[in-house]
Amino acid sequence: MTPFEQYIKGYSDLIPSGNWLEEMKTSGQKTLKIYKELTEDQSHFAYAEGKWTLKELLLHLSDTERVFQYRALAFARGEKAQLPGFDENIYAGNSHANERSLKSLIEEYELIRRLSQLTFETFNHNVLENKGNANGNEISVETLGKLIVGHNYHHLHIIEERYLPNL
Repeated sequence: MTPFEQYIKGYSDLIPSGNWLEEMKTSGQKTLKIYKELTEDQSHFAYAEGKWTLKELLLHLSDTERVFQYRALAFARGEKAQLPGFDENIYAGNSHANERSLKSLIEEYELIRRLSQLTFETFNHNVLENKGNANGNEISVETLGKLIVGHNYHHLHIIEERYLPNL
């Protein structure tokens, strides 16, 4: 198994059921429930030095989902060009998430997730099988949808294990 296949499997294995489209809704609802119960002060919490705050983590989820959405749309529409990768730490470092209100970050995440749901729900089976190349790796539209879900669950587990117990 290649490192990229391991990366995909690591996230795919976190999806609790075989219905990843339904899990896209569920993971979004769970994320929103946690964030809507936080205070503005709590949203500035990071569980260790050098780790992202809860605000930065939420914007990381939004940024990553946007990148995966774009890749999925491009490949669904037949894009043949190699799409670039992205460095999550550079994105987070330039996000200014901690300067924004928690409310605005929640609204952004909510809209991005709804767009993901609508986009993937409208792709037919043939489109979900379309493949393209991103960051030097071939990937299908469906796998990008599953990565959105698995990536979200990955961070939900971190929030539940490392952030919430320390608030």
